[in-house]
Amino acid sequence: MNLIPVKNRDIGIDLGTANTLIAIKGKGIVLNEPSVIAIDAKTEEILATGYEAKEMLGRTPADIKAIRPLKDGVIADFLATGLMLKTLIKKVCQKYRIVRPRIVVGVPSGITEVEERAVEESVLQAGAKEVYLIEEPMAAAIGSNIDVAEPTGNIIVDIGGGTTEVAVISLGGIVVSGSIRIAGDELDEDILNYIRKELNLAIGESTAEQIKMTLGCAMPLVTDTSMQVRGIDLATGLPKNITVYSSQIQAAIQDSIMEIVESVKQTIEKTPPELSSDIAQRGIILTGGGALIQNFDKLLSLCTGMPVYIAENPLESVVQGTQKTVEDLEKLRSVLTTSRKRK
Repeated sequence: MNLIPVKNRDIGIDLGTANTLIAIKGKGIVLNEPSVIAIDAKTEEILATGYEAKEMLGRTPADIKAIRPLKDGVIADFLATGLMLKTLIKKVCQKYRIVRPRIVVGVPSGITEVEERAVEESVLQAGAKEVYLIEEPMAAAIGSNIDVAEPTGNIIVDIGGGTTEVAVISLGGIVVSGSIRIAGDELDEDILNYIRKELNLAIGESTAEQIKMTLGCAMPLVTDTSMQVRGIDLATGLPKNITVYSSQIQAAIQDSIMEIVESVKQTIEKTPPELSSDIAQRGIILTGGGALIQNFDKLLSLCTGMPVYIAENPLESVVQGTQKTVEDLEKLRSVLTTSRKRK
């Protein structure tokens, strides 16, 4: 009887508010799914995770809970986060026949010690031999091919689903950082509220997200682009189609965008002069889904007077950083915040 060999591949995970990404050595990103889980309310049995669970949001009967266990960059539901992580890790390990991997998890910089322990415990229970945590801005910098160990300053702005994290990195550590709970989810909420108030139409979260991705802009576009949107007319209660324009969406998200810009400026103001001069030369690196908001890089450059660059793969920077870290743990051990081994 021929047994299929198991492999000792290590794993990197981006535990994001909006999406969870998993990468393994030699394969790259092998899983990218929404951070959503559906649970039977009575038995607490897992019914679905990822895309399948996201489809259930707002549509489930009373005995099924479809939830996003992370909110505003922190763990809102410990049990659901643990179940989701274990399910996704086991799915990847079974598919690629991986046993007892070392796992590096990218977590929000505002995470508490209690939340750190919850993540570590979930990952160990999923079969990891060792688990290490790394702050998302640091992982994003490594994933964006910045040499974080060198004695020069780099600034990274990671606009995720729940938080925008700004970090000045030098000599393998975060020198100055800022984190605000205004990011992709808040922009979705802005769009949803604007369309309700100004256009008298009720839309869902997924529609608002689609509008953001299609029309979202921080400064006026050369051509005012548009798309058809379907929702419920608040006057009649009946389905209705309307046309929405990028200029309207810019107005909807403007206040939140400016709060993100202000957070970046405040972090730069707190930066030591020696590192500030490095940053002025090297510019600002944008990562995360928010980096793809049209003209945001131009607006940020205008407001800070510095060059702004979008990372090559902004949606994948954090998970690529966790993968690079787990592949070179000895060299990058100093960037990790905590580590635990299975007893």
